[in-house]
Amino acid sequence: MAKYETRLHGDFDRVLNYLHDGILHGSMSASFEDESYVQFAGVRCCARVYERYSWTGGNRLSMTLTLVGDGEDLFLSAITSGGSQAMFFKLNTLGEDAFLDQVRELLDAYIG
Repeated sequence: MAKYETRLHGDFDRVLNYLHDGILHGSMSASFEDESYVQFAGVRCCARVYERYSWTGGNRLSMTLTLVGDGEDLFLSAITSGGSQAMFFKLNTLGEDAFLDQVRELLDAYIG
């Protein structure tokens, strides 16, 4: 498991769509699995699950992307899981890190 969290400023829908498109176009095998969305008193939260094939691990791995927004104040959490073939402990988490790096790079380009 690998995790990346950050605060940012911007339009909730624009950031969510930007990340969604970037993730799906960043890998031939990436797929959008499902989402959960809720809004309370102006605070919005969307959790999305993506999957992709990891060439280094020889299997699929997932990423849960959660965006929380209060106006233009946003918080993003991205957590990857899978990509290891060991039974009792994790080996070869390169695929998880690479999937997470994709989100970091997208945000660097968005913010920069």
